[in-house]
Amino acid sequence: MEQARNSAKEVVDAVCNGLNQIGDISFAIMPKDIAHALADLKKAVLSQIRSAVDFEMDWIDGRVAGGDKLREEWKAKCEHQSSSEPAA
Repeated sequence: MEQARNSAKEVVDAVCNGLNQIGDISFAIMPKDIAHALADLKKAVLSQIRSAVDFEMDWIDGRVAGGDKLREEWKAKCEHQSSSEPAA
């Protein structure tokens, strides 16, 4: 079992190393200033995506909290109405 795990890890490492090499080559073929400018652009775009995702997650948390609050208000209102109705 350990040998199979080590073999799988070696395959994953080889694939990752190959992808890293392709990435290095893709930046190496560009002039240095263009490669750095492209990297800065990619990082800026990813930073904005991260900000948008964080905003969306905060918005969802707020809506869930608001839904919980409304649910409790509705439950309390229903309990109040059912306790104030005269028994038949």
